[in-house]
Amino acid sequence: MRLTRDQVETVTQRLVHALMKEGTISTEEPGGIIDLLSRVFTEDLAVEDRLNLEVREIMEKYTEEISRGDINYQEMFRKIKTKLARERHIIL
Repeated sequence: MRLTRDQVETVTQRLVHALMKEGTISTEEPGGIIDLLSRVFTEDLAVEDRLNLEVREIMEKYTEEISRGDINYQEMFRKIKTKLARERHIIL
């Protein structure tokens, strides 16, 4: 995950308070909304982490070609990740 749990909570706190301030949402208990959004964001980030792990496992099959310079690791990683995300309807 690119963000820590604390960073996710900070972002969600700021988001909820900004939405409350502008009147987009209203609640007596923002803590519940912050907790819910934090869980949703964390779960969403975990989906991408699992996808990245799967792509790395696939890339291990091409270690020799990558070390010879026949394959650009970053480009291949991006292509595989994009393909898997498209097949699984994951929005990155």
